Amino acid sequence: MTASSSHALRAHSFNAAAAQYAAARPSYPPALLDAVEDLAGRPLAGARVVDVGAGTGISSAVLRVRGARVVGVEPGEGMAAEFHRGLPEVPVVRGDGNALPFADDSADFVTYAQSWHWTDPERAVPEALRVLRPGGALALWWNTTAPDVPWSERQRERIQHHLGFDAIGGRAGEAPRAAIEALDEPLDLAARSVAWSRHVPVDTHLANIGSHSMFLVRDDDESAAFLAEERDRLLAEFPDGSVEECYVVELLVAVAP
Repeated sequence: MTASSSHALRAHSFNAAAAQYAAARPSYPPALLDAVEDLAGRPLAGARVVDVGAGTGISSAVLRVRGARVVGVEPGEGMAAEFHRGLPEVPVVRGDGNALPFADDSADFVTYAQSWHWTDPERAVPEALRVLRPGGALALWWNTTAPDVPWSERQRERIQHHLGFDAIGGRAGEAPRAAIEALDEPLDLAARSVAWSRHVPVDTHLANIGSHSMFLVRDDDESAAFLAEERDRLLAEFPDGSVEECYVVELLVAVAP
C-alpha cells in the first residue's frame, strides 16, 4: 500500500465509526475560543465561520455556543450524516479544504479542528485566503495528550508499541506549522497552548482511543484484544472506573491580509 492510499484509507475510515467518534471524542474548552478571538483580534459572536473537516460537529457545536454563524464542511458521508443528526440546525456541506465550496471574501473565520493534516497545505492555504474576508482568520487546532501524566505516558508507550509508532497525541501543531511556513507565500502564524481535562468512564476513554484512524484501519480482532487488555490495566489503576484525560490544545492562527 502506498503512502497516499494509506492516507486516503485512514481519512475514510471515520465514516463507519461516526457514532463512536461523536460519543467518545473530547470537545474543546471555552478558553480555546478565548484564545482564538485574542489571536484573531475579533469576536466569534456573529462571525460567519466555515468549519472545515467538521466531522460529527464537535467543534461546530462549541463555535455555535459562542455565537458564531457556522457552516460545516465535511467530505465523509457517514460523518456528515452524524453531524446533521447532532446539529440539525447547522448547515453542513460536502467538500474539503483543498477546494472550498464558498465564494471569495465570504467568511470571517476558516477553522480546522483535528483536520488540517488531512489537507494539502499548498492548496488549502490559498483556498482559505480566498474565502476569508480581509482581516479574517484561519484557525487550526488539535487536542493533544498532555505530557508528564504518568499513567497516560505509560499508555502512550503501549499504543506506540502496538501500532509501531505514536499515532495518538504528541505536538500536533509542529509539522503543519513547518509545512505552512515552507510555502512560497507563508502565513504569519501565532501559536497558543491551552491545557484542560475531562473525566470520563473507562469505556468512553477506550472508545476514544479506538476512534482514531490507525485503530480503525487495523484488524478488528487485533484492536479489540489490545483495548481489552487496556481496559484491565485502567481498571486496576482507576478502580472507580473514571479516567481523567488531560489535554493540551495546540492552536495556530493566521490573520488574512
